[in-house]
Amino acid sequence: MSSLRFGYGTNGFGDHTLADAVAVLADLGYDGVAVTLDARHLDPFADDLPRRLATLRWLLDRTGMAVVVETGGRYLLDPWREHQPTLMSAHGAQRRLDLLRRAVHIGADLGAEAVSFRSGTADPGSDPATNRDRLARGCAAVLRSAAVAGVSVGLEPGPGMFVDTLDSFDELVTRFDLDLGLTLDVGHCRCPGPRPVADCVRRALPRLVHVQVEDVRRGAHEHLEFGAGDLDFPPVLAALEEGGYRGLVSVELPCHSHAAPEAARRSWEFLRLRGGRRDHGRAAWTGDDPAGRRPG
Repeated sequence: MSSLRFGYGTNGFGDHTLADAVAVLADLGYDGVAVTLDARHLDPFADDLPRRLATLRWLLDRTGMAVVVETGGRYLLDPWREHQPTLMSAHGAQRRLDLLRRAVHIGADLGAEAVSFRSGTADPGSDPATNRDRLARGCAAVLRSAAVAGVSVGLEPGPGMFVDTLDSFDELVTRFDLDLGLTLDVGHCRCPGPRPVADCVRRALPRLVHVQVEDVRRGAHEHLEFGAGDLDFPPVLAALEEGGYRGLVSVELPCHSHAAPEAARRSWEFLRLRGGRRDHGRAAWTGDDPAGRRPG
């Protein structure tokens, strides 16, 4: 039987409370959840954050779910500009660094397997060399915080980002000697061109701390349900298993909140079939947390 463990991202459950999202995923049989820090589910700047974290940790323990922390909330730092500011920004980079450090501490409190972040985009007209230096300094600062907290962190390359491919990721970590993990979205490997995605997986394995999966069509950055695109999944999952990957493989469907339970069910059935998984039950959320509230 497959050793792969499957999770699902809370950015695909935007119309559910966090407690209900975790409960649905546990009931379906998922092994874990990828929690995106945002104003809807888990606001890292909330005054009652310690209570929320304690409640979420209780719920994860109750359901036996693993967790990774994602920092891709689109407008968490700026209500006007998506994913801004970044570690490369001439103004506001410290705010991004503060968020990532908060994410590391949140990850430690939750017992997260990894914390993921992206480079974001550079300021228009800015110097690429300056951007690389700023990004590297920011990454080094995050790594120092992560080392103290005992948390793994992974940079996720993505279309349109300054670090957009495995090549640019490798250039960054090699040039600046960064002991940085990698979060790999397999759909992002499919977008640029014809290279087999399984080859990208094998290349990424030495630094891999988290994997995101969805279907895509070549040349288009659109997260689709499995079967709606042209990505060949059996070789991808086989490469992960043969390479000894033991982290979560998390479904990334941020535009499917309107049909989240069924999208998650269909995704689980697809991955269970492709991954050789049997049905397995998990303890569902059936009552109040110790404080008498659900995590919101």
